[in-house]
Amino acid sequence: MSDDDFMQASDEEYDFEYEDEEEEDNGDVDIENKYYNAKQTKTSDPEEAVDEFLSIPALEPEKGEWGFKALKQAIKLEFKLQRYEKATEHYRELLTYVKSAVTRNYSEKSIDNMLNLIEKGADNPAAVQSIEQFYSLTLQCFQSTNNERLWLKTNIKLARLLLDRKDYRAVARKLRELHKVCQREDGTDDPSKGTYSLEIYALEIQMYSETRNNNQLKALYQKALKVRSAVPHPKIQGVIRECGGKMHMSEENWTEAQIDFFEAFRNYDEAGDLRRIQVLKYLLLVTMLMKSDINPFDSQETKPYQNDPRIAAMTDLVYAYQRDDIYAYEDVLQKNKDLLADPFIAENIDEVTRNMRTKAVLKLIAPYTRMRLAWVAERLRISELEAQDILSYLIVDGRVHGRIDEHRGTVEIESSGDVERARAIECMASAVADLYTAIFNHGDGFRTVDMAAGGYSESIADLAGVHEGARPGAAGRTSRLLRRNPRRNAAAMGAL
Repeated sequence: MSDDDFMQASDEEYDFEYEDEEEEDNGDVDIENKYYNAKQTKTSDPEEAVDEFLSIPALEPEKGEWGFKALKQAIKLEFKLQRYEKATEHYRELLTYVKSAVTRNYSEKSIDNMLNLIEKGADNPAAVQSIEQFYSLTLQCFQSTNNERLWLKTNIKLARLLLDRKDYRAVARKLRELHKVCQREDGTDDPSKGTYSLEIYALEIQMYSETRNNNQLKALYQKALKVRSAVPHPKIQGVIRECGGKMHMSEENWTEAQIDFFEAFRNYDEAGDLRRIQVLKYLLLVTMLMKSDINPFDSQETKPYQNDPRIAAMTDLVYAYQRDDIYAYEDVLQKNKDLLADPFIAENIDEVTRNMRTKAVLKLIAPYTRMRLAWVAERLRISELEAQDILSYLIVDGRVHGRIDEHRGTVEIESSGDVERARAIECMASAVADLYTAIFNHGDGFRTVDMAAGGYSESIADLAGVHEGARPGAAGRTSRLLRRNPRRNAAAMGAL
């Protein structure tokens, strides 16, 4: 064979092989182009995009990566379009790709992300029911493939969904099941599953917080803080700290509540979770309950949010509280009714309001000794019954000395100056009584002094108690009696 013949044969051979590869590559390129064209029409025409995505799996000779991606996109769009039955049907088909078409890590990550996405969009009962079916299908699939990690993640998501629905019995059953999986044979927590254990603790703490089971909550809260084998997501730590802060608030432990709310805010902020705004409101609330004059925005973490319009109302409340400005405080509450939409704030703001009104009453009545309840109520812009309630509390607490005449609707305040004068007069009367006893009962009484016969000198000596050979007279005993309690006698004389 000549060189030319050899080269010609070689060219023909290479051309034939190249044509086969080109046909295969062209098939992949067509599928890829179809996929990206469908992605471009997602926003403009989502229904058409769904049809395009669903046509891609049929183009592959066997289940592959492009079919998996296309089904993923179609399911997200169908869920957004509220085609929940179709989304569930195609999700079931998607799970058949997990065993062979894509790698384990890629399938696990993709499905976890997709479940997170559709969970955020569950804003109606039909969507929630569809998500439950998604979770059920996922658990069946990955339990059969022995993928414990995704099985745990999906069960935790399901428990969170049940908690959002307030189905506490189902949550408790699911949490017990999850605890068993994350424990060793001896019942202790498995350190290798510490991250999952902490997520389970966070859900259980939330459940006890919502059901107000403070005994269980306190024990579990302390246990969760001692977990050191995990590197949890900041959001999980935020949940635990937030529930801890609420627990301390219910016990009126304001200092510990402030610490927990600050830590919760810091963790939520690190995770980029919007919950940080609500927790920051709780932090401002507990600052007022602590009666602290420290500016909560002095810290580096909270300072960027000082002028955030979402917390403007709460910030105004704090400033009014620290200035003891009852009128500004009441105006903020009247103009921001939505502030009380949060049940936790609504439950605890009453204590702050009571503190404000108590301080205002003390300032108002300071110059007066008698006033009408109606006048106090009018000045504070509250009802007469509320004014009477606050004054009754102050009298019982010993911060105001007075009495309320309910029949006349008046308050009479006892002046502290009158009390001091009465005590001084009482001390003086006691001293005079002692002096009388010393002179008339134990002494010689008053004797006639002979001035001319030199009796004057003797009397003086007798009073001084220095007359040689003579017994000290009554005046001497009186002198000693007065020296015995000089402070009481001085107080009595000063009062006079």
